[in-house]
Amino acid sequence: MAKKNTVKVQQIGSPIGRNKDQRATLVGLGLNKMNRVAELEDTPSVRGMISKVQHLVKIVE
Repeated sequence: MAKKNTVKVQQIGSPIGRNKDQRATLVGLGLNKMNRVAELEDTPSVRGMISKVQHLVKIVE
């Protein structure tokens, strides 16, 4: 079985006062509380979601 590339993302910013689409993007990434970490498949769509909320998340090594 081939190992799929993954990316770990941690929420570092609060969605309070942000646009609804940014909140929805965080929920789509599996993040809705501070310091929560989600491990996601590394696809172009996930990378696009991360770049949309790049000020609220960081990539964890």
